[in-house]
Amino acid sequence: MPPKAPYCEGAKRPFNPDTLIRDWDKHPSPEKGPFSSSITLIFGLPQDDKYVYNAGPAGVTLLQAQIALLAKGRNGLHGWYRDGEGNEILPPTGDDIVAYAALFDPSKSIAAALRAFESNAKKGSRRHEIAQHLSSHLLLPRAGLVLGKSKRQHINPYYDFWRWSCKELEWGGPFPNTANTKMSHHILPVFYHHFGCVVPSYAALYTIAQLAQPKGGPKVPSKPILDIGSGSGYWTFMLRKLALPTHMSPLVVHAIDNQRSLYRTMWVGDTIPATGEEYLDGHDGGKNAILLLVYPQTEEEFVRKTVEHYNGGVIVVAATQNADGFTAFKEGTMNVWMKREHPEFEHTAQIPLPSFAGKDEALYVFERSNSSAQQASQS
Repeated sequence: MPPKAPYCEGAKRPFNPDTLIRDWDKHPSPEKGPFSSSITLIFGLPQDDKYVYNAGPAGVTLLQAQIALLAKGRNGLHGWYRDGEGNEILPPTGDDIVAYAALFDPSKSIAAALRAFESNAKKGSRRHEIAQHLSSHLLLPRAGLVLGKSKRQHINPYYDFWRWSCKELEWGGPFPNTANTKMSHHILPVFYHHFGCVVPSYAALYTIAQLAQPKGGPKVPSKPILDIGSGSGYWTFMLRKLALPTHMSPLVVHAIDNQRSLYRTMWVGDTIPATGEEYLDGHDGGKNAILLLVYPQTEEEFVRKTVEHYNGGVIVVAATQNADGFTAFKEGTMNVWMKREHPEFEHTAQIPLPSFAGKDEALYVFERSNSSAQQASQS
């Protein structure tokens, strides 16, 4: 069971996430040195670290991850882009890779950024394919939830590491054939263990914060956010640290996890040890809360059971948006399943998330329809 404090296994000093965020600009960037050294220095690990980062059937050490990075694209290590017959095709250009990563810059509106990303793409280029793919899946949140362009700053260590990985791995975003990708890279288990399974963009965090706002203004408490299957707690931590305008109520975020999967780094120390069903059944089904599911796995019908026990009005899911079967359901995407199994919820938003090489991830929002909400309140 993880300790009741933020923690990094094998670290030479106590792990303090608040201090890490405060001093983030002083920490070594992977762009200025070896990836392995950045990880060891940031998390206080020994230089000869032997920890095995397990993710699924595979395990990797920091040294092995660094060796794989030094190999660059040899032996198909960067083979993210393939045609319908499985043959490697050219990746996006270096400039287009930088442009893709910049879509998720906290200062940008994802809708406007995506339009510019597509309009500046050469017809028939890989960037154009990627832009059209992302645009075809975009479903903007309702009025009031859309994030506008601003000069805002937001410290997000995972985003910084992910942005570097895009250039390092020659990854410029998902396109239709990404659904057929079965490979990954050695650095992904390291990311999983130190941060989590998917990067929370500023737009995603802000959307969740907006959904949690009460009708009565900042003097009224916000709706609790239930991060069920919270894992390392990175999303919970980033939501709690999110700076909000004065007209918004502070967020209340609960990390809930059955703790069967262990992470090297824990960003919060107050994870509630419980399954989704156990927690919801003991808290009125989360009737007045937001349900957040970050990268729910396909095993043990996790999503099916959790949603069935939820009595609230808003479900937010960070998951794959193609049919690779990697999250939630092996037979299809989250929106298809919700439409079939829970038509009382409307699919009201879907925005792309920073996707690791070979992945295609998005933030889904489902809101209970007014008629369904009235029936639930009367039952």
